[in-house]
Amino acid sequence: MILTNIVKQVVRMMSTFRLALVQLQVNEVKSKNVERAVSYISSAKEHNADIIALPECFNSPYGIQYFPKYAESIPDGETSVALSKAAKENSIYVVGGTIPEIEGDKLYNTCTIWGPDGTLIAKHRKVHLFDIDIPNKITFRESDSLSPGNSLTMFDVKGCKIGIGICYDIRFEEMARIYRNKGCQMLIYPAAFNMTTGPLHWSLLQRSRANDNQLYVACISPARVPSASYVAWGHTQLTNPWGKILYDLETQENMVVTDIDLKVVEEVRAQIPTFSQRRTDLYDTVYKKE
Repeated sequence: MILTNIVKQVVRMMSTFRLALVQLQVNEVKSKNVERAVSYISSAKEHNADIIALPECFNSPYGIQYFPKYAESIPDGETSVALSKAAKENSIYVVGGTIPEIEGDKLYNTCTIWGPDGTLIAKHRKVHLFDIDIPNKITFRESDSLSPGNSLTMFDVKGCKIGIGICYDIRFEEMARIYRNKGCQMLIYPAAFNMTTGPLHWSLLQRSRANDNQLYVACISPARVPSASYVAWGHTQLTNPWGKILYDLETQENMVVTDIDLKVVEEVRAQIPTFSQRRTDLYDTVYKKE
């Protein structure tokens, strides 16, 4: 009986990892933003986190007027160097929110992922640019400054396959579906919804993607700064594969560190089977005919 319990504990440990999400208050001083992010990385490690995720545009205010000024090259820019060092010193995976990236004459909204040895293991450029026009509410056109990415990004942490999207990417269910079909058990979206779309769709979209694809979804927002030119909704959120909200960080700067149990993914997918290779092949056949 004792041996059986030990085996169960070992299996449970193998199916869990510890995730930290940071809702950072961003100002116009890049060095201070980066310094604050690094301090949270150290704090997350003190709480035994295996991986930490930062918000969208965590090193600069969000806005097309800021992107050129704050843009850096990757991996040798100021922010990349700091994240690499922090990941290595704390032996932790770092999902580096996003920063404005410059390559040649193009700018991108880019998420970097750093391994516990400080190496850049992946980067994701925002695929779907935030171009919206809601009369008398908000008009925003990322494409006036940024170029889109053209690839998906996945990596593994302690047996969990994680897919990366950025903010507006979450509105495109087919992107999440591809990640699910490729075996992802979690999707992480650094994001900065606003005071118009946030109340309407922030939580709804996360619960939808989690429920549709039976996986964990984490969206990490900057904290709300009412005086900013672009006011983020906040409410960094973690949703489980049942579509249940596990954490909501409200609007202030804060961090949550919690265990992710991959057994929940297996249980949901076994109890409510919505995916199979047959269905995937059928959908592929149907879509190819369109």
